[in-house]
Amino acid sequence: MTLTSPTGVIPPVCTPLTPDREVDVPSLLRLVDHLVTGGAHGLFVLGSTSEAAYLTDGQRRLVVESVAAHVAGELPVLAGAIDMTTPRVLDHVASVTAAGADGVVVTAPFYARTHPAEIARHYRGVAAASPVPVIAYDIPVAVHTKLPADVVLELAADGVLAGLKDSSGDLAAFRHIVTGARDRQGLTGFRVLTGSELVVDAALTLGADGAVPGLGNVDPHGYVRLYDLHRSGDLEGARAEQERLCALFGLVTVGDPARMGAGSSAIGAFKAALHLRGVIDCPVTAEPQVPLAQDEVERVGKYLAAAGLL
Repeated sequence: MTLTSPTGVIPPVCTPLTPDREVDVPSLLRLVDHLVTGGAHGLFVLGSTSEAAYLTDGQRRLVVESVAAHVAGELPVLAGAIDMTTPRVLDHVASVTAAGADGVVVTAPFYARTHPAEIARHYRGVAAASPVPVIAYDIPVAVHTKLPADVVLELAADGVLAGLKDSSGDLAAFRHIVTGARDRQGLTGFRVLTGSELVVDAALTLGADGAVPGLGNVDPHGYVRLYDLHRSGDLEGARAEQERLCALFGLVTVGDPARMGAGSSAIGAFKAALHLRGVIDCPVTAEPQVPLAQDEVERVGKYLAAAGLL
């Protein structure tokens, strides 16, 4: 992977916290080492899995500074610059790039309703001010806007976007962008990454350049194996590895939906798994997310054992 051409397995790094909800830097750096040892081709900090929406601006900067200094250029570090409007995003771009980020990952504006023309203005404004490549982040479940494929392709053709992280779960739209990028002149450097853990093999078959799987925090080796098997032409092996990872992904469902949301359950399970694997000191999630109960943590352990990770 290079700065301008993100490819391969790029885990969205969890943000370990102390019991009083400060960034646990030693645990964060152990997690980074765990991902590097697992074969990750790059790192994405300050995304949804990183709980970026819950972190203060100071905590966001600390995460980027710590990770960028630790990897010291050995792996590219992408950082989320995620906020409601263009001026606020530009503040984050300035902060994370000063802290060492090699690229920024940016959603559409949110809270205020936006028109496709306004989304395009947003990305053009961010790219014009950013000293590093800009990757669009399509996550409609969080920002309530689906990035239009024609807008993404136009921005890519104009050199505004270096890539797309697609967490929409819409494989048909994903195919549209992959084929559109392949068919257009001058888009050979535009990279399309899937953020959907359960269909990485399918996305790679469609032409994805890589994956940004939250579950990759727990089992980076598995996603790197999947990617390598697919690239080598062993589609049956890649399918088998994907199905193993799909079974492991069941750990995100351990939280009781009567008392917590899906985000609390998933992030809590990722952190519980990392704690059980001895990677991070504390599995606490950011407020106001609801923590897993002890019996739910025990169920996470059963998923890990079934996957051969304990």
